[in-house]
Parts: sequence; structure tokens; C-alpha cells
Amino acid sequence: MLGFLAIPRVSRAQTDYRNLDAERPTFIADAYPIERWAFELVTPWRFEQGVGGTSTHVLAPELSYGLYANSQVGLSVPLAGVNGESGTSWGLAGLRAFGLFNATTESGAWPALSVRLDLSAPVGTKGGESARAGATVLATRSFGAQRIHLNLAAAAGPDESEGAVEPLPRWSAGAAVDRTFIRESLLLIGEVYAVRHHRSEPTEAIASLGARWQLSPTLVADGGIGRRLSSAGPDVTVTFGLSHAFAWASLFPPAARPRRGGGE
Repeated sequence: MLGFLAIPRVSRAQTDYRNLDAERPTFIADAYPIERWAFELVTPWRFEQGVGGTSTHVLAPELSYGLYANSQVGLSVPLAGVNGESGTSWGLAGLRAFGLFNATTESGAWPALSVRLDLSAPVGTKGGESARAGATVLATRSFGAQRIHLNLAAAAGPDESEGAVEPLPRWSAGAAVDRTFIRESLLLIGEVYAVRHHRSEPTEAIASLGARWQLSPTLVADGGIGRRLSSAGPDVTVTFGLSHAFAWASLFPPAARPRRGGGE
């Protein structure tokens, strides 16, 4: 029989609002994966207002799974809407897969360190023409209610792309600071990062502010706003998303399955 659980009922319910994923609510992510055997369904929306007046909406449903201890895999299917003279044109804007492995947790003066591997494929009418593969090193260090995050990423692949959503950046680097408010199940984050999507384009520098708020033990809302600091890049970026954590008991190893009746 297939069991449906909110997972984990204690630890994750109290800390899920602290988990930072890339572009949720801001660009920088933390170094921690989701819980082992847990699923996370995310429905992020992003709006970018260009300097020349063009604008893009991106809705990118993503499903992640805690495949092993300290690791997760995921798949994202972005849909993009580009505003033009004839209105907003929507289409599939590629396919993205990723895997993250958390090598170390915080210990003494050492931060938590993770490596994330990404692959973007040119699928759909707005998916562009080029595929890219990339890697990101993520670090997180806690200081009481505050945490500091560092991300450094690079990707390989052709520069040709006519997609509505940029492929994996040629390189990016950034830092963020967040603070948790445990009684309100609230997290606030501020960041600064630099990114270059193509070799021939200038580097973009962007500053962002964001928040994550736990609505229920398994449901978290997030939102953020960013503004370019350089001559290149989107003039304004706005994000909003919801994430839902869940698991199926039938996918647990027998020893880890919850007991029926009164036992947990």
C-alpha cells in the first residue's frame, strides 16, 4: 500500500524555510541538500524587465529527490513568455537536470561544502540552440542566526543561443548573507553576484534581496527582487515561488518505514 507522508515531521518542518536554492528567492544557494528520501516540488516564477523595455516571464517547475544521504537530484522544465509587439509569446524554454553532493557539513571553522553539476538542453520552441554543462562549488558558514554563502560556477558549451531563457552562465560568482527569525519561521537574505552568459558579452553585476516564509510544515513561500549594478543585465528582476516537501513510504527502505497505528 502506498503511504503519503509529510517528511520529516519534526526536523524538516522546523527548518525548511532556511533552504536556499538557486534563484529561490535569489541567485545564491546554500550548500545543503534536501532530506534523504524526500521529494520537493517547486513552482518558481521569475520576471525580468530589460533596459530596452522588453520583459520576460519564466515559470520553471522543478522536482528534486534526496536520492542518497547528503545528495539530491532534480529536473526543471522552464516555460518562458516573452513580451513583444504582438503580445506575450509562450513556449518551452529548455530542459535542465542537476545533481548536488554535500561533501562536508560545518565543523569548527570549516564551512559546509557542496558540488553541484548541471546540464541544460535546448528543448522546445524557446529553448535556444546550444546545450551546456556546468559545475558549481557552494559554501555555507553559520554564525548564530546569520549565515554566509559563497557560490562559484563555470560552464562549458557553445555560445550560440536564441532561447528566451539564458543557458547556464559561462561563469558566475557571488556572496550572500541571511538571517533567520525562528519564531516567525522567516528568513531574510541579501546578496551581490556577477555573471557572464557569453564570452562576447559584458559581465553583469546584480544585487538582490529576498525572503522565505514557512506557511505550514511542508509548504514554503519565497520572494525576491534584484537590481543591476552594472551597465549590462536586466534592469529589474522579481521572483516568487512555492515549494512543497513530501515523501512516499513505499520508497523508504523497510527499516526506515513508519509503523502503522500509534508509532512514528
